[in-house]
Amino acid sequence: MTKRLVQGNEAVLLGAVRAGATYFAGYPISPSSEILMQASAYAAAHPELRFLQAEDEIASANAIIGASLAGAKSFTATSGPGFSLMQEAIGYAHKVGVPCVFVDVQRVGPGTGMPTMPGQGDILQTRYGSSGDYTSIVFYPSTVGECFEYTIHAFNAAEESRSPVILLSDAFLGHLNEVVDLDTIEVPVVPRTLERLASGSTRLFSGVLTYEDGEPATADADEFIRQFEAARLAREEAARRYAFYEYGWNKEADTLVICFGITRRISAPLAPYFALFRPIRIWPVLQDELREVAGRYRQIIVIEGSEGQYASVVERVLYRDVQRVPLLGGRMSLEAVREGLDRIGLLPAELAAQSASPVG
Repeated sequence: MTKRLVQGNEAVLLGAVRAGATYFAGYPISPSSEILMQASAYAAAHPELRFLQAEDEIASANAIIGASLAGAKSFTATSGPGFSLMQEAIGYAHKVGVPCVFVDVQRVGPGTGMPTMPGQGDILQTRYGSSGDYTSIVFYPSTVGECFEYTIHAFNAAEESRSPVILLSDAFLGHLNEVVDLDTIEVPVVPRTLERLASGSTRLFSGVLTYEDGEPATADADEFIRQFEAARLAREEAARRYAFYEYGWNKEADTLVICFGITRRISAPLAPYFALFRPIRIWPVLQDELREVAGRYRQIIVIEGSEGQYASVVERVLYRDVQRVPLLGGRMSLEAVREGLDRIGLLPAELAAQSASPVG
């Protein structure tokens, strides 16, 4: 492949293929539908990728779980409403230990909302969407090249953690076109092995709690805790190998901006005035890294496309208040960022002058 124009959603599909995906199941939903359409076209020309357009998102989620348990690297793609429908299956995959990838191209809200506009309102759902306790690994790229790169990492993390891994995107990033050469992006691929699906001497895919010998243990709290802790530690250990983040811009400033995904791109003109911390691994939270960086700054601003979902996480991790710039209703623009900064009294004078000018 030479340099060419690639769409964010297309880069996700190509990243999955590079990672060794052999099964896709999905249901069309804006703004993720291009992934399904291109997976269909790719599967028609490459029979090694099995393709299913299911009757709905619930069926899609369960299909990729079944495919993974049968030995295939599998994935699906959806948006917020479909992702909500998949939550029970995601929780099941966590409990049973199924490596697979869920791509969530976020939009503003449900089907009666603004389905073609970008949002970032699924951040908390990717961690707490299903019932019970589990450890969720979630990545959120910011460029087309990163959509390709972190799709591969998502498959790798799924294999190493033996759990479903979520790749976040959004309507702007998914539909963004950039000139890239994907062949220059080198990420080693973690292969599927039988050991990655093994679990003791007996494995019941119903999710029933059992002892090592396969006998039911559904009333044994100690056994539940033992297995839960073992899974948690294994997934946290795997996640540590994927502690991706960006720290940059004006590190000598007294204010740190935290943003991610598409908000990282639209906030780029703030670079001369603020420092930047961009989490790429959204979950588990980059606790140590965030605390180390944030401790250097007098003020912290979180710019995100929700009403403070990640800001609440940052406050909990840092034990301090942060300033919030929520970009709601699909208003993902520099002008919206300026208005938000002005509202909290932190708009740099130079940016204020640009905003007030006829050209700006």
